Amino acid sequence: MKKTLTFSIITTLVFLFFYFDLGSHLSLESIKKQQESFQLFATEKPMFAMGGFALIYILVTSLSLPGAATLTLLGGALFGLFKGLLLVSFASTTGATLAFLMSRFLFKDFIQSKFKEKLKVINQGVKKEGGFYLFTLRLIPAFPFFLINMVMGLTPIKTLTYILVSLIGMLPGTLVYVNAGTQLAKLDSISGLLSPGLILSFILLGLFPLIAKKALGFFTNKNT
Repeated sequence: MKKTLTFSIITTLVFLFFYFDLGSHLSLESIKKQQESFQLFATEKPMFAMGGFALIYILVTSLSLPGAATLTLLGGALFGLFKGLLLVSFASTTGATLAFLMSRFLFKDFIQSKFKEKLKVINQGVKKEGGFYLFTLRLIPAFPFFLINMVMGLTPIKTLTYILVSLIGMLPGTLVYVNAGTQLAKLDSISGLLSPGLILSFILLGLFPLIAKKALGFFTNKNT
């Protein structure tokens, strides 16, 4: 009964989002047009602005809706680099955790029972090195944010590990977008924010802990 109710609420919210075309208000063009109004509100009522921004961000990310990237830019534009980074990091981690928990609550038992054998290797790998794998995924832009949230919810990774690793792993990308958002009026597109060199740096940064652990394990076994 609880799962049915939860699923119905989520489905309804997602339907309303697309039915009323709310995503159009989260486009880069739209937030640039309304930047002055948003900025005025943030200046006059900073606490309400931060609270409202965080709530919208959490709703968008927890429901896996489009718009997180532009919201991150808006966070930098409205609150500056330091406050924007803190606020977006909190909201994105909270939203990701809610999406993770919803995926686990609604689908884990069904999928694990249906594909138990096929998921056996993945489950074992996550149990052994889940934090390292998640950290790598968070730093590689090729893996969609919402997909990581949903898939990790189906694995045995511990919730606290998921929260901490997500917070740290998403920080570099968040910093890039929030910093870019401080110059929002000059941005023409989102796609150009991550250069090939920066993407490669993220990938190497994400792979480093996993490679280091493997190398340490190899030399430890070799010397025993």
